Amino acid sequence: QVQLVESGGGLAQAGGSLRLSCAASGGTFSRSNMGWFRQAPGKEREFVAAISWSGSNTKYADSVKGRFTISRDNARNTVYLQMNSLKPEDTADYYCAATTKALLPTTPVNYDYWGQGTQVTVSS
Repeated sequence: QVQLVESGGGLAQAGGSLRLSCAASGGTFSRSNMGWFRQAPGKEREFVAAISWSGSNTKYADSVKGRFTISRDNARNTVYLQMNSLKPEDTADYYCAATTKALLPTTPVNYDYWGQGTQVTVSS
């Protein structure tokens, strides 16, 4: 079983940057594809980005493409989400998740393990 703990959330101004981290323990992190999702109040959880176990493949939601970058350090059992050019509509709770499924799934049901989330607020 993989335990995931997010950090790095907080308050940012529009146009600013934040870097989220997700530390993994247990299980086989280095063989897990990883994803970031977000959920705004009153909305469903939505896909943000995903990265393959090797780091060689990534996938992004259209809404964050060109602004966010997902990466991972398997030696540190950590996955990152660098968020630049933040917008007020990026305000949400951000969750990292792990999956053994291939093809970098974009739906929450295809992820097996979840962190507790970290809050991101972007002011205009």
